[in-house]
Amino acid sequence: MLETLTVQDSVELAVVERSGFIESRHAGAAVVLSSEGEIVARHGNTDALILPRSSLKPLQAIACITAGAVLEGEQLAISTASHVGTDRHAAVVRDILTEGGLTEDALGCPASWPSDSSTRDDLVREHGEPSRVRMNCSGKHAAMLRACVATGWPTDGYLDPAHPLQAHIREVVERLTGEKVAHTAIDGCGAPVFAMTLTGLARALHRVGTASDRSPFALHRVAGSLVRAVREHPWTIEGPGRPDTVAIEKLGVFAKHGAEGVMVMVAPNGTTVALKMLDGATRASTIVAATLLARAGGLSDSDVSALREALPLTISGGGAEVGVIRPATGI
Repeated sequence: MLETLTVQDSVELAVVERSGFIESRHAGAAVVLSSEGEIVARHGNTDALILPRSSLKPLQAIACITAGAVLEGEQLAISTASHVGTDRHAAVVRDILTEGGLTEDALGCPASWPSDSSTRDDLVREHGEPSRVRMNCSGKHAAMLRACVATGWPTDGYLDPAHPLQAHIREVVERLTGEKVAHTAIDGCGAPVFAMTLTGLARALHRVGTASDRSPFALHRVAGSLVRAVREHPWTIEGPGRPDTVAIEKLGVFAKHGAEGVMVMVAPNGTTVALKMLDGATRASTIVAATLLARAGGLSDSDVSALREALPLTISGGGAEVGVIRPATGI
């Protein structure tokens, strides 16, 4: 029986306050690593298994590059993105495919409308349709296809957990987390996603976030290049005004949310947090992660204040601000 995160394992991480009344509470688990990679704080059971969802993308992207995909700059950054499907995002993904001799038809992710509302409205007015390149995971899928082209692996069936690419990704994930994959599930985009502990996820992202692109070790060089690309092109990772992009732009962190309330964040000095909201809510995960980094010395209180002002955390009533989404006082 797999040990997954339970209500009993969880602690309160965030609350929703309306007119001085605590209206909702978000429980979960979180682990914080120091800049040296040592555990400095645990909240809840961080050794229970979680599905990292899109917070796994940095590890998947690194695996694609080590398998032979040659991506740099915006293309490298978007390989780890959960983007909102703007024309600019779609153009970068198309370039990745075209340079590999591929078309959008090769993508195995589902067709989707862009989640960016203005882009979606424009497409509707132009009588457009959902497309695979607009799906938020299309950058990851394009990188996977490029890895297959580079190695000579078949592009057909590249999402099958038994495909050589997915076996390679699994090996890289196990190496970076220091854990054997306990369970394989299918993510919303159709790619395999591997169960791991929050502690393992945090250790992996700490290794990624502190890697140098001048390292003598290939895996570390790739990780360092990926982090640098994301920090230089934060718009790719999600989109203008969206939480991951805002956190990277304002704080210089490496941030990657995942569906169902998962978040990983690495401060510029290497302090790292990984958290999971048990109810799957994402609205508080960014500010909770930044707050935990600040309490461990990875960010300043002024950094967190600046981020708080830029995120949609206010609660409205009658057109006025009457409350806020905020971290719980006990973390």
